[in-house]
Amino acid sequence: MGTVDHKHRAPPSITLAVLSVSSTRTLETDDSGKWIARQGRREGHEVVDHRVVDDDAPAIAAAVREILEGCRPQALLVTGGTGLGPRDVTIEALKPLFHKELTAFGPLFAQLSFEEIDSAALLSRAAAGLIATTVVFCMPGSLKACKLACKALIFPELGHIVGHVLTN
Repeated sequence: MGTVDHKHRAPPSITLAVLSVSSTRTLETDDSGKWIARQGRREGHEVVDHRVVDDDAPAIAAAVREILEGCRPQALLVTGGTGLGPRDVTIEALKPLFHKELTAFGPLFAQLSFEEIDSAALLSRAAAGLIATTVVFCMPGSLKACKLACKALIFPELGHIVGHVLTN
């Protein structure tokens, strides 16, 4: 079965959670997370959770476990903590929890970022994978980066990805 057939059979709507990693943002000031949740609803998805967690690896992992156990979203979009600073630990917190990785997400995001921000794209460590049956995307915290990742990569393929997870 080809990609077109897979996409045609993909669920049109999924459950989605948003987690923003930041030591400075609150739900009220979380522009990136609010945009992701709003855009997810516009795409026809049900947003089942949106929260902010501190830049701390154990706190990030605990928040993800709580979201996955409590809400059971089909997708979790994580924004922030993917850079090179000492407090950027999202990847270190979540990558060990992936039982499968979507290894193309990081390079594709870097390629798109390079087209917009030139060599500064080297500083991003976007990643994606499966934790249990939830697809998890980790992207930078900037609103511009979230819009790029979501519009160009995540939302166009989200139902397709979830469809594959559901059939396995």
